[in-house]
Amino acid sequence: MLNRRTILTGAAAAAGAAGASALGTGPASAAPTGGAVPPAAADATGPAVAVLPEDPRYAALTVGNNTRWTARPESVRLVRTTEQVVRVVQEAVRGGKRLSVRGGGHCYADFVFHPDVRIVIDMSAMDQVSYDAPRRAFAVEAGATLLHVYESLYRGWGVGLPGGSCYSVGVGGHISGGGYGMLSRRHGLTVDHLYAVEVVVVGADGTARPVIATREPDDPHRDLWWAHTGGGGGNFGVITRYWFRTPGATGDDPARQLMRPPGEVYVSALSLPWNKLDKTGFTTLVKNFGDWHERHVDPGSPYASLCSFLMLNHRSHDSVGMLTQMDASVPGARQLVDDHIGAITSGLGVEPRPLSRPAGEQGPLPAFFTPRRLPWLTSVKLLGTNNPTLTSPTLRAAHKSAYMRKGFDPAQTVALYRHLTRTDLQNPDSMVVLLSYGGRINTVRPADTAAAQRDSVFKALFQSFWSDEGEDARNLAWTREAYTDVFSATGGYPVPGPATDGCYVNYPDSDITDPRHNTSGVPWYTLYYKDNYPRLQKVKAAYDPRDVFRHSQSIGLPRP
Repeated sequence: MLNRRTILTGAAAAAGAAGASALGTGPASAAPTGGAVPPAAADATGPAVAVLPEDPRYAALTVGNNTRWTARPESVRLVRTTEQVVRVVQEAVRGGKRLSVRGGGHCYADFVFHPDVRIVIDMSAMDQVSYDAPRRAFAVEAGATLLHVYESLYRGWGVGLPGGSCYSVGVGGHISGGGYGMLSRRHGLTVDHLYAVEVVVVGADGTARPVIATREPDDPHRDLWWAHTGGGGGNFGVITRYWFRTPGATGDDPARQLMRPPGEVYVSALSLPWNKLDKTGFTTLVKNFGDWHERHVDPGSPYASLCSFLMLNHRSHDSVGMLTQMDASVPGARQLVDDHIGAITSGLGVEPRPLSRPAGEQGPLPAFFTPRRLPWLTSVKLLGTNNPTLTSPTLRAAHKSAYMRKGFDPAQTVALYRHLTRTDLQNPDSMVVLLSYGGRINTVRPADTAAAQRDSVFKALFQSFWSDEGEDARNLAWTREAYTDVFSATGGYPVPGPATDGCYVNYPDSDITDPRHNTSGVPWYTLYYKDNYPRLQKVKAAYDPRDVFRHSQSIGLPRP
């Protein structure tokens, strides 16, 4: 997606926590002063609002965007200040109660809502976006959702972040998991602009406290900052606030401290009818997409400002879809868009048609069959809210991901075709989405951030959406079988190697720890974090030595 989790994004977008280096080493950075706007109006000395099981709000606050995941905690705590978060965490530690943290609610797995959680910290009221003059950085509270952040930054200062497209993803987990989006080929990952983070951590003595960690080389908490640049949510503490400033920014003008989105973009949407697309045509389409991204991965390419999603929907959908966005200010932008569409659809023997019904995570866009020029913020709102599937309150879903260093090989493409044309499943919302990657993302060294996958050309997202609990088994089976078949040569998962580079932590996969499904022999943490995992474990030991912040796939403490 550049989706809500993803391309949003993320996922793990529901869990708002991350971690760092030596606990108690050096003083925490001072709280923002001067130009910083104070937290949302609330009595910081009072307790957080507690929502108990008898409260009418309880049911809505104990289920995620994916309704497969629910919980029955003792209470949900609606926090408005860092001080309130500290008090709730301290209460949980003293009582020996499991905590989890909810941001936007889009976590793909059970990291937030699971049977063991007793207290859920709900960050949704902490959503302020402001400019911190002393730090020359933009402060964003961890409960803010993506569209709110984009609108606030752009309307206020003309700046932005290269984050996901789904409007309701929370920044807490999206950022900490290395969130990306439609501007990432031009501007990198969101974490490439992360200057600082505030986290409520728990020391070895059981005391909760806030720590502010920055990317400054002499910051004693710099490892805590680093762990939030792709280490995933729910691992090290409760994230309460981020600060963003693009590396290399100079001066005091807020409008020059963060990346600037394009003023206008071209948006194109088309579909290819399945009844005209045979195996040969499908194979050509998938090969064209992979070949194009291999050729245009360089950050200096004129196509660095183009992002494209190829939505390979199950045949019961009737069509395959493609969505493209391009910075309209690039010289010859319209021709570049046309040439891209021509390259992807070349040799299929199928004429593209308007995208007249939902496809993948995108709603119908029939008016964009001919590329249209839109103000950037208009395109963000259009693409981020235009999907009735993702906004359904009964949504159930399964997801699996892969970083692709090369296009799919012929055997993998045949496997894709086989599962997308199966007749034992008739779900038009089962799909494989291919998402543009590369460009400036790939200019950062794997160890410079916790997001280690820095040389992929596109991502692949295998997923299925449905609403009836009785359809769980059928849809889970299809998603597992399609994914396992495509990556059968490497034990059912895209292990790091010449063609693939593991999985995206913001698209957490509930099967990745299960040897019945992951027969690759490569552990889940290597698929997510590669060589960065041992360093993340050291951060865990330094800032969460009691393992207070944990879930089914959390960073583990180092073994003695």
